[in-house]
Amino acid sequence: MNLPATLHYTKDHEWIRVEGDVAYVGITDHAQKELGDIVYVDIDTLDKDVAQHEVFGTVEAVKTVSDLFSPITGTVLEVNEKLADAPETVNSDPYGDGWMVKISIAKPEELSELLSAEAYGELVGA
Repeated sequence: MNLPATLHYTKDHEWIRVEGDVAYVGITDHAQKELGDIVYVDIDTLDKDVAQHEVFGTVEAVKTVSDLFSPITGTVLEVNEKLADAPETVNSDPYGDGWMVKISIAKPEELSELLSAEAYGELVGA
């Protein structure tokens, strides 16, 4: 299983990559495998404030719809527009072009509550 050590993870299967005071957020390789073929990503929180653990959108796979939970508190600055036409990018490149939102980091202290790659790997049995 692909678990980049440079990322932080949540128990809800989101990853977060911090770049200064902004964070990229997506779902993990494990999550996309569990969901199966992703056919639609619905994120309607652009320019809205989200709290840590709050739903910022949904991802729809052939078999199910799953909520997306924010790993941190902040404002959704950008939604990955590529996913509108190519939601399957989440399956093929979950940690790269398959990112979902960019969020401002309002409470940097929340980052310490996230899981390391090793801890997340243990959680999912990797």
